[in-house]
Amino acid sequence: MAKWHQRLLFGLVFCFNTISVHATEIKDGVYVARAFKFHSGEVIDELKLAYKTLGDPKNPAVLILHGTAGSAQSMLSEGFGGQLFGKGQALDSERYFIILPDALGAGQSAKPSDGLKAKFPAYNYNDMVDAQYRLVTEGLGIKHLRLVLGNSMGGMHTWVWGVRYPDMMDALVPLASQPTAMASRNWMMRRLMIDTIKADPDYNGGNYTTQPKLTRLANVFYATGTNGGDLGWQGQAPTRARADALVDKALAAPAPRDANDFIYQWQSSNDYDVSPQLGAIKARLLAINSADDERNPVSSGLMVASIKQIKRAKLYLIPASADTRGHGTTGSLAGLWAPELAKFMASLPKPRGF
Repeated sequence: MAKWHQRLLFGLVFCFNTISVHATEIKDGVYVARAFKFHSGEVIDELKLAYKTLGDPKNPAVLILHGTAGSAQSMLSEGFGGQLFGKGQALDSERYFIILPDALGAGQSAKPSDGLKAKFPAYNYNDMVDAQYRLVTEGLGIKHLRLVLGNSMGGMHTWVWGVRYPDMMDALVPLASQPTAMASRNWMMRRLMIDTIKADPDYNGGNYTTQPKLTRLANVFYATGTNGGDLGWQGQAPTRARADALVDKALAAPAPRDANDFIYQWQSSNDYDVSPQLGAIKARLLAINSADDERNPVSSGLMVASIKQIKRAKLYLIPASADTRGHGTTGSLAGLWAPELAKFMASLPKPRGF
């Protein structure tokens, strides 16, 4: 564990390095969804959806969903994919067909910076999941998924999959998320981050010629306030000098590439709330959260109450410690929960057709 912590950058900056632990080749692909209709009624004639896959398409399919401002590439980090997709691991890519989409608005998929800027349709999580569904079913020809697993935003997308396409999968594993309304500090901080960027004179209503400088500051501020864990930060920054050094390092890192993309990614959560539809979930469900998750505080009781409404569902709570990283725990330290995932997968009935 200590060696992991020496190699990983936690809390402030998302930095991912692909690793070569996979027995199968990583393949890149693009699917173009025709006449894609958004929840607003707007239509894009050709919506580009990029993705990566690992493994044999003949094996049971597993859909892995990334967090806000992430990408398919980010799920191949040592701290995440390196603990899950290797030989003998819980989602061994020799046993499963792993699908890693770039979400609508992120990575190489369609996004405002492709040309439409602030005229790009304001998508929400339902639109993003519908795009994933079309990629899986139309683009890859998959009729059923063994598992949908996602982290943070991808965790919320996993909840949406469960209520929007309840017959599509055997199992759901939402990480670092809860099914209740985007509200409280989580939304308040997102709103302040978005408004800060829009208040930058360089933003110019989204029609900027140079990237707004406040994007970097807003991003680091939000990450610091909603990620890292109390004990984790205390261990990393026990003095003011060390705290300043971490802030300086975060501010020196590359800023988000495009302000419109960044704003769209975060504001897409504004109407998220699947709690009224939890009874629609048919798949077996294992929710995994960290006890020090700042965005989904266990003390609210919302997650425990939600799990009770779902048949065949349970919650695994990673205990908070100096080794956990708050909201960032599940995405950067998958080794802490991979054994629970392995037991969950082993408990599922045999997949249909296999």
